[in-house]
Amino acid sequence: MTTPHDVLAASLSPVVTTLRDVAVRHGETAVRGLAPTLVVDDPTGWIPASDLVDGDGLTRFLSTAEQRWKAQPHVAAALAWKCYSYWLALPALIGYAGARRVPLPALDDVLVTYSEHQPFLKLALRRPFVAMLATDPLAGTARPGVLVRADDKALLDELKRALVSDHLDALMAGIRGRVHLGKRTLWGSLASGVAHALYRAADSVPGPILPTIDTVLGALGIDDLVDITTDPATGGLHIARRTCCLAFTLPEPKVCRGCCIR
Repeated sequence: MTTPHDVLAASLSPVVTTLRDVAVRHGETAVRGLAPTLVVDDPTGWIPASDLVDGDGLTRFLSTAEQRWKAQPHVAAALAWKCYSYWLALPALIGYAGARRVPLPALDDVLVTYSEHQPFLKLALRRPFVAMLATDPLAGTARPGVLVRADDKALLDELKRALVSDHLDALMAGIRGRVHLGKRTLWGSLASGVAHALYRAADSVPGPILPTIDTVLGALGIDDLVDITTDPATGGLHIARRTCCLAFTLPEPKVCRGCCIR
């Protein structure tokens, strides 16, 4: 008898496989912010993401970020957001680009651990819904945890709803209630993270990656926050931010590749 766990494992199999391929090509640091199995059944030792968006949970999260980066509160919050939003989006981005299967990072389906030491945080999913196309082999019969959508646009609409509307909007509201940070600064980090994550996965997913990056950024409504150009000599992409993550203000300043303050 097929169980909901079996369905979830089957629906996420291509996502986990692609993440492992990214790790083989780029090293384990490329996936270190995610649980090795991506999904965890036992939440012991993990914090529900819903606990981080306000109250004492957000206070502890931001305080830990200040210790991690030895930074002013608004800078630590910006860097915590940059790190969090990157790892939160990565499985969904990999799933969309690699197999059109999108594990949806809704607030209630994400677990987190974090530390004042590097690496700052790690994320896992717990029984997420997985959105897929009607043409997917798993979409033929009604299955718990599976959302079937007609086309790419509808699939990306689900991604935006789960990632932005149901998750990052709440975290952003909580952060901006504590420190002075502009929305453009924070969404710029998501835009840069999306572009870099997909570009890093270029050799692990089918098709040219630049159209996929453009499509996803447009669907999320953040395509105006990065400039992406192709180096004619190498064919590689250069991803330039239009906002700054504020890492240059750290005690040991860091200027990211593609930073707008160069």
